[in-house]
Amino acid sequence: MNDAGIGGSAADRERPGRLGWRSFAPTVVAAWAVLVVYAGLIAAALTFVEPGGLLSVLSSSRTWYSVRLSLGAATAASVLGLLCALPAGYALSRYRFRGRGWVETVLELPMVVSPAALGAMLLMALSHPAGQWLQEHAVRFVFTVAGVVLAQFVTVLGMMVRLAQTAFDGVPVELETVARTLGASPARVFRTVTLPLARRGLAAALVLGWAKALGEFGATIMIAGTMAMRTETLPIAVYLRLSAADLPGAAALIVLLVIAGLGALICVRWLSGGRSHA
Repeated sequence: MNDAGIGGSAADRERPGRLGWRSFAPTVVAAWAVLVVYAGLIAAALTFVEPGGLLSVLSSSRTWYSVRLSLGAATAASVLGLLCALPAGYALSRYRFRGRGWVETVLELPMVVSPAALGAMLLMALSHPAGQWLQEHAVRFVFTVAGVVLAQFVTVLGMMVRLAQTAFDGVPVELETVARTLGASPARVFRTVTLPLARRGLAAALVLGWAKALGEFGATIMIAGTMAMRTETLPIAVYLRLSAADLPGAAALIVLLVIAGLGALICVRWLSGGRSHA
């Protein structure tokens, strides 16, 4: 009996656990259908892009203000999110403590609650006496750039904590135990063993958090409003152009968001090891 009869083709042996796609053609068609749906949406937006209109939008000072604000706010929100996600994700990965189940449950809140509702809750919190005192004596959030960052931070925090937890789950506890038996303090173990081994997963969490913050709209509009050249992020700029029936202008801005989003996803795939499923 030849090798193919025993273990399949050489290509199949190089991919353990993989089956020939022809055996599951309907599932492959479904997978391609997902690609077609999103590729179709991108293609539909591109049909409204006019070369002259694209240049006009890209050369607009208002557009570049939105780009700078979006990039800056998303970066600030994702960095703050990572700073909170590091200790929270590590605690969820390593310890069993009272209330842990509730913490893991509320991490999914931004996924099941509308961003607009999340922003409304933020606005209500800022309307309470404690929130009013905070705005009067510390940082003003309503209709300000700080409000943009706050809305994005609250939206991405739960996802980033979950991703950080997953990254720490991938670090063997035995390595930390060995380091501690050799005399290293918990802080030193975290800094020299855990963080280096989880760095790719944490970097992916940062990139995904940044990309999600960049595209955040619902909570931002509730807190910061739609003030041109002040709180106008790229998603809000798209909304304002659509409100003015400027489809070519909106399509041009959508292209910028799509390029940024796809770039972030490609970066995450590279951080995950660059594995291709082709």
